[in-house]
Amino acid sequence: MVRVVGVNLPLQKRIGLALTSIFGIGLTSSKNLLATTEISPNKRTCDLSTNDFKKLRSTILKDYKVEVYLRQYYAIHIKRLIAKKCLRGRRHISRLPVRGQRTRTNARTRRNYFP
Repeated sequence: MVRVVGVNLPLQKRIGLALTSIFGIGLTSSKNLLATTEISPNKRTCDLSTNDFKKLRSTILKDYKVEVYLRQYYAIHIKRLIAKKCLRGRRHISRLPVRGQRTRTNARTRRNYFP
């Protein structure tokens, strides 16, 4: 089991896709990350050496805001909107879609059925 930035990476996936299991890293970010660390994106996670993981860890911590830091960043901005009592903040409070989506027939996962 390989742990990078507090996340267990899947061993049998290619490293380009395995890095996307870290919150804050998508496909584009993982490709850029692998290009800067000079690791082949076609290698499997289980085939990488410890030196490669050290490179990945240091580059992620230096250049990217991921996992807990990114979640805190989002939470702070949502709290700011709620404190301002603007429309987006009120939509967050009432657990409705924030960005103008339709609520008549969709948004079943966002609406709160049980108060």
